[in-house]
Amino acid sequence: MEKEIITLLSQREIDKMRTAGHLAAKLLHHLGTLIRPGVSTLELDTEAERWTQAHGAKSAPLGYKGYPKSICTSINEVICHGIPSAKQVLKEGDIINIDVTLIVDGYHGDTSRMFFVGEPSPLARRLVEVTDECRRRGIAAVKPGARVGDIGAAIQEYAEAQGFSVVRDFVGHGISNVFHTAPQIPHYGERGRGRKLRPGMVFTIEPMINEGTYEVEVLADGWTAVTKDRKLSAQCEHTIAVTDNGVEILTPYPGEDEVALSPDAA
Repeated sequence: MEKEIITLLSQREIDKMRTAGHLAAKLLHHLGTLIRPGVSTLELDTEAERWTQAHGAKSAPLGYKGYPKSICTSINEVICHGIPSAKQVLKEGDIINIDVTLIVDGYHGDTSRMFFVGEPSPLARRLVEVTDECRRRGIAAVKPGARVGDIGAAIQEYAEAQGFSVVRDFVGHGISNVFHTAPQIPHYGERGRGRKLRPGMVFTIEPMINEGTYEVEVLADGWTAVTKDRKLSAQCEHTIAVTDNGVEILTPYPGEDEVALSPDAA
């Protein structure tokens, strides 16, 4: 099988990715301050689009392959690609992933994180904490000469040791002035396998960790992916660059050590 063609970004391009990534992280943090019971996901989407335009950026998801909104809002059993709706109103105890991607000067900043709506259940809190640690461990595996499989193995080993499962159907991806490109970054795998990491590679690490089975079902809207057993799911995402010495997070958000933001924390 022919290998994926991976484009190594120049320092100038990585600088542009950093600008886009930092702005995306600021948007995500801003949306987190609005999370509370009674807020609809459409309200979050409307504010995201207003904020994006006010900061001279463009929403990458809006219109992408027909996607109808500016952000993805994935609640409880929704793994990813949840579509904001006026009918979907946040309630006490929910967990929600907000996924944003901004285009700034032609380059993409892609990031997501979990937020608590009020006080989550102990299980939901633990799932979010484990997912965030999976993200950290995946990023820590990145360095020149490492393999793509090292990232997935670090994530899978930890998640499964904690009694959770790793989604197979959706993976991380290369990103630049193109939204989705090579390489694919599975969040499961074997150490020492897969493409070798080289400085200039830029991609997302976005583990999706499920309470129960890793199996996925896509709803009739063609976008919303839910756990097949309807148990909880969580996701955390950063865009990263492989550097000469290791790795740079291009989408750092305020409170990096916080696993999630409640309204009080925000």
